[in-house]
Amino acid sequence: MRIEKIKKVRGFLFLMVVHKIGAWFGRFFSKLFLRKKKVRLGFYGPVNAGKSTLANKICKDWIGEEMSVVSKIPHETREIKVKEMVRIKSGGKELDFNLVDTPGIATKIDYQDFMKYKLSEKQAKERAKEATKGVIEAIKWLENVDCVLVILDATANPYDQVNITIIGNLAARNIPVLIVANKTDLKKSSIKRIESAFPQYKVIGLSARKGTNMKKFYKELFNLVR
Repeated sequence: MRIEKIKKVRGFLFLMVVHKIGAWFGRFFSKLFLRKKKVRLGFYGPVNAGKSTLANKICKDWIGEEMSVVSKIPHETREIKVKEMVRIKSGGKELDFNLVDTPGIATKIDYQDFMKYKLSEKQAKERAKEATKGVIEAIKWLENVDCVLVILDATANPYDQVNITIIGNLAARNIPVLIVANKTDLKKSSIKRIESAFPQYKVIGLSARKGTNMKKFYKELFNLVR
C-alpha cells in the first residue's frame, strides 16, 4: 500500500511538472507568435489629410527612414505604397506592422484643380487619371488590411461625404478602425467635432507634421490590434 501511495504521489508530481512546463512553453510560444505576427495597417482618409505624413513619422520613429513623398499638391500619393516589417513598441509590447499608405479618397477628381498648382494641362490630366485609378485601388485594398487608421483633417468639416463613404465601407467590412484627428497644431482644429461625427469610434488627436501626442497614439494603436 505504501509503495502504491508513493507511486501515486510521484505520478501526481510528474503531472504537475509536465503541466508547468507545458504552461511555460505555451506562454513562450504565445509571446513568440505575438512578436512575429505582422499586422497589415491601412492608412485611409480624404486628400491632403496627412496620411503620408503620419506614415513617414511612424517609419522615422522606428526604422529611421520615410516611406512616402508628400507635397501641397493634392493626390501626391496616387498608388499604394507598402513598408514592411516596421516593428513598433508600446507599453512593454512589440508588434511588426506592414504599413499600407493609400491614395486620398475623393468623390470627384477634376484635372483643372491641379492646374492651380502650376501644372500644365497635360500634367494635370495625367495626374487626374492616375489619382482616379489610385482611389479604385485604395478601395480594393480594404480586402488586404487587418485594421485601418482613418486620418482626418481636424480643421475641416468631418461630415464631408468622403469621410462618411470611407467610414461606411469600413463598417460594412467590420474592419477595426482608429480615427486620427490630424493637424491639431492648427488653430481651427477641433477633435470634439470629429468625435461627435463618429461617436462609435475612438478618436486620437495629434500633429503628424510636428510629431505631437505620438506616445498616446502608439498606445491606442496597440489597443486597436489586441
